[in-house]
Amino acid sequence: MRSLFIVLAVPLAAALPPAAGPACAAFPDDEVHVDGITGRGEVGFNVHLNTTPSGRSTPDYPGEIPPAHAWRFVPSVAYGLAPGLEAGMSVPTAWSAGATGARSGAKVNVKWMALQVDERRRGAFAGVNLEYAWIPRALDPVMRSFEVRPIVGWRGEQWRIAFNPILGFDLEGPERGTRPGLAPGLKVGHRIAEGIDGGIEYYAELGPVGRFLPRGEQPAAAYLVLDVDRGPWVFHIGIGRGLNGATDRWTVKAIFDVPI
Repeated sequence: MRSLFIVLAVPLAAALPPAAGPACAAFPDDEVHVDGITGRGEVGFNVHLNTTPSGRSTPDYPGEIPPAHAWRFVPSVAYGLAPGLEAGMSVPTAWSAGATGARSGAKVNVKWMALQVDERRRGAFAGVNLEYAWIPRALDPVMRSFEVRPIVGWRGEQWRIAFNPILGFDLEGPERGTRPGLAPGLKVGHRIAEGIDGGIEYYAELGPVGRFLPRGEQPAAAYLVLDVDRGPWVFHIGIGRGLNGATDRWTVKAIFDVPI
């Protein structure tokens, strides 16, 4: 497993220039990181699937796969390096509405949870996820990017809240070397039954730090979500609604943990 750590860590180290610009993600960021972390020596695997029943159907640039009726599939694997520390890799893949072909990229990440909940899964948590992505131009006009995702939140007996104020850096293109883009994500969940939470999530892309986009040009979406963690069944489903003209109107998502 040391070789896995080297494979994941080297690209991350190479992706840390002193400054870069805001990244424009082709895949909608529709997951808020919470307190979960892979245990030391353990392997975790999940599959993230989403589609946009109603949204932009014309490409923003030549060769792009527009979101409307496209399918996006992201298998991810994580390995616990130490208590509170994991490394992982994912392969984002998208199919066009006409299913004429798929395009795939790759992302590697290191996640560190410095503050963890107690043995009853109660209390505050905090950490950070660092992610380096290289994505084909059909999925993103910026093929190489780096993301810093702080993770802060609190979990109680009935309520759970998590906040991810994401900073995105372009590693190529005209925005490289400029200010990072800020994309906050917020999750509030409430216990419905043992192992079942219902809640809402909010996502926005504000633009470069210090010179945010006009409000009407900031993509923003709200989701109704359901989280299930009961025995062998661990999954997350949600339906999102764009809140302005800069956002796709409807997006449906699902994330499934797969036992290994």
